[in-house]
Amino acid sequence: MGIEKDIQQNTFRNNYQKATINLIFTANWLQEKVKNFVEPSEITPQQYNILRILRGSKAPLSTLQIRERMLDKMSDTSRLVERLIKKELATKSVNLIDKRLVDVTITEKGLALLASLDEKVITLDEQLACLSTQEIDQLNNLLDKIRQSV
Repeated sequence: MGIEKDIQQNTFRNNYQKATINLIFTANWLQEKVKNFVEPSEITPQQYNILRILRGSKAPLSTLQIRERMLDKMSDTSRLVERLIKKELATKSVNLIDKRLVDVTITEKGLALLASLDEKVITLDEQLACLSTQEIDQLNNLLDKIRQSV
């Protein structure tokens, strides 16, 4: 099934426009898949991303450091962190070196939630199982090249 069928548009100005529309459509499609897989846990995809970032960090992170690592650079990191704290999935404390900063860490409850979602991530990965390892490498290289061209 091609993009033409998915969006019911048979003509494009050129292949660059078609590729751009295809990228946007596919990104939205994948975003919806992620949203559907985290939604039963009562967190957003952005909150899931923050929890993953915190789990992968050896030390507490400030909200600025979290924002730098997030996939969604436009999100309000402080607000998202506060919601995770209310759900007891993360904690915050004053940074010992710079009192203006807040250190954020993942809680045991947050780690348990991620552990329960890890199996679902494997299912999400299978969305790309139709591609060979070589095709995945090519796709990653092409997407990196697009972002670096701007």
